[in-house]
Amino acid sequence: MAADYKEIIRDLRNKIYKPVFFLAGKEPYYIDLITDFIEDNVLDESEKDFNQTVLYGLDVTVTQVIETCRRFPMMSNQQVVIVREAQKLKKIDDLQVYVDNPLNSTILVVAYKYDGLDKRRSLYKSLSKKGWYFESDKVPEYQIPGWIDRYLTDRGIMAGTDASRLLSEFLGNDLGKIANELDKLIISLPRENPRITTELIEKSIGISKDYSPNELWKAIVYRDPLKAARVVNYYAGHSRKEIIPLIFPVLFNSFTRVLIYHTLKDKSDGNVVASLKTYPGYVKDFRAAAAIYNIGATMNIISLIRSYDLKAKGFGEAGSDAGDLLRELVFKIMH
Repeated sequence: MAADYKEIIRDLRNKIYKPVFFLAGKEPYYIDLITDFIEDNVLDESEKDFNQTVLYGLDVTVTQVIETCRRFPMMSNQQVVIVREAQKLKKIDDLQVYVDNPLNSTILVVAYKYDGLDKRRSLYKSLSKKGWYFESDKVPEYQIPGWIDRYLTDRGIMAGTDASRLLSEFLGNDLGKIANELDKLIISLPRENPRITTELIEKSIGISKDYSPNELWKAIVYRDPLKAARVVNYYAGHSRKEIIPLIFPVLFNSFTRVLIYHTLKDKSDGNVVASLKTYPGYVKDFRAAAAIYNIGATMNIISLIRSYDLKAKGFGEAGSDAGDLLRELVFKIMH
């Protein structure tokens, strides 16, 4: 059956196991969390040497996976077989032979990242009857502030709306990256008042609410070169240059949405929010951007951002100063 992350983890904590856990989807964060939990917690350390096997999809065949699963555990009630990078496993549908008749003493974990199974296929139907089928979808960027709030609340920590949105602007919707940055922030929090603020984010990471990527985007959209220069100069400063590579993807995503906006027949607020997966308050910004940058100009800007993103990563112009690259990119977009 299909399930959500919390339901699976709850059952695992209560030692309720299924013979097969097929973990799929475009968001690898939850796939890794469930896989790691099973690897770390199902068997005792004394049992793992003989009864826990980790395979990799590129290195094995489905037949080898099935043969491993059909072994009986040694001096233990169960064995755990984990197939990481299972999306690289050829002829995955052949796994149905085992799923239809699994060994109860084996817990098979299939980590099938970046894709899901066709739900019309027999393998999916068998998994729905015999084990857990879990599909982890990407969280839309406009829902990330809420995800950050829930992540912190689960750990007894509060964050202001501005703090959550500020982090989401820089980190996008890569949950693994977001969780990593949040964990670093959590370590630095005082015990008596564990609260994440925009001031703490600026101090710890170097991200400022007054000079956020969204402020730069708005400066470009509303033709405010002075404001754009202030934002660029803030991050071009020596202590904040490491943040600049995070700005290019933000600009790329914003102009990609402008391109999508141009293609919409229905440009009502509700349809723009749904199609661009953005905040209702940002609709006016995309309208303004589309009025200034036509389809051709938008496509050229997207190509330009790609080029400067690669330069910032050291491709093509190794040694180029990140601040100078951002300054040059913004000038070219606005002129």
